[in-house]
Amino acid sequence: MMLAYRSIRALLRGALGVFFRQVHVVGLEHVPDPGEAPVIFAGNHPNSLIDPVVVLCTSGRILHFAAKDKLFQWPLAPILQALGAVPIARRMDYDNGEKRDNQGAFDALQGVLEAGRCIGIFPEGLSHDGPQLARLRKGAARIALGAVQKNPDLPLVIVPTGLTYVHRKRFRSRVLVQFGAPITIAPELVARFAEDSVGAAEELTGQIEGSLRALTVNAPDWETLRVLDGVRRLYQPTHIRLQQRIELARRFCDVYPTVADDPRVKMLYDRVDAYLDRLELAGLTDRDLIRGSLVKRALANVAVLALWLPLAVPGALVHLPLGLLVGWAGLQFAPRKDVIGTSRLISGLVAVLALYVLLPVIVGLTFSWWAALVLAIALPVSGFATLRVLERGTSLRRVLHSAAAALVLPRVVRDLRAERGDLQDRVIAMVRERIPDDMAPLFPERLELESTAGK
Repeated sequence: MMLAYRSIRALLRGALGVFFRQVHVVGLEHVPDPGEAPVIFAGNHPNSLIDPVVVLCTSGRILHFAAKDKLFQWPLAPILQALGAVPIARRMDYDNGEKRDNQGAFDALQGVLEAGRCIGIFPEGLSHDGPQLARLRKGAARIALGAVQKNPDLPLVIVPTGLTYVHRKRFRSRVLVQFGAPITIAPELVARFAEDSVGAAEELTGQIEGSLRALTVNAPDWETLRVLDGVRRLYQPTHIRLQQRIELARRFCDVYPTVADDPRVKMLYDRVDAYLDRLELAGLTDRDLIRGSLVKRALANVAVLALWLPLAVPGALVHLPLGLLVGWAGLQFAPRKDVIGTSRLISGLVAVLALYVLLPVIVGLTFSWWAALVLAIALPVSGFATLRVLERGTSLRRVLHSAAAALVLPRVVRDLRAERGDLQDRVIAMVRERIPDDMAPLFPERLELESTAGK
């Protein structure tokens, strides 16, 4: 059973490496080593089945996930069973809406913890594409409290797990995985659980929610998130790490509600909103206005294209139609927006595995098995080269688009750059004035030096 688990996990890691350009992991020091303590990984749930795959492949522990029982059908059933997933019956998945009996599932999950292993659970219950955490359910807290109540010496901890996708639907995007400080189960809370199970579970769920909010970006609506992300871009230095980018976005979303009534903040917010609208109308992004040598960037992309293109061409007849088909199928057959990425990951994995096995077999039966072996090696190499070509091709297209805009709309670009420079100075000044006293600046140099960008 463990061999099947490790084999599937290795396959999923490979799939993530193809689907995402970067999977950045932070906070692994918060995850206890195997044999040290059982763990409940409690995460937010923005991207359907991709979320458990990401945690499974990055946590460094053997995980058993709670999964809705409707998933235990062909073709997912054998995979979920090999991964030790435990089916959970959710009321929302049944027409009558009656409460389902999950005591057997809870007992199974507690048994996993008592054996010193780990479980993964998403307290939001349902994957969603909202701009903030949904209301957490008490299942994770009930499992934790029940396990410790049954075995008081169990060194169980809950590790909050924040998942932030830069573009959750887009192929070759990036994801940040943050493991937060472990939450220990207080003995007094376990004692209270015996008398007031609902109240104790709510209190522990509140602790989990507080930890998750510190690891995720939360805004009241998508429009506010859009404008605050524009503010974040104006404020941040160039060439920052993904972790810093997400943390800065989280801080702006957390602090904004406390200063939103300030007339100066409102005025600046409206100006950034108008600036983003002007960018969109011109077919540009904020990144396009940042100064830099377009010629140097274009030559760098052309050089990389020249390196990988010869390796990509032999497999292009296989990989390009396959990529277009997977992208189309992901949009057509995804039941909700939050499962588009999952649909693309699963359909792409199945299609690639089928072709990488089927084509060499056909060649072997038709010509020779030596030719089949060569093809079996060449296809993955060509596939990787195709990924690099597509990435660099997209980057080159953006550079050429920026250059064309500068030539065709020189005054518009010049005005937008001037507006960006002024907005950047005003954002930095506003942060300097309104940053909370108990918040250490993420980029202190930003608050000490006046920006000269765009001048």
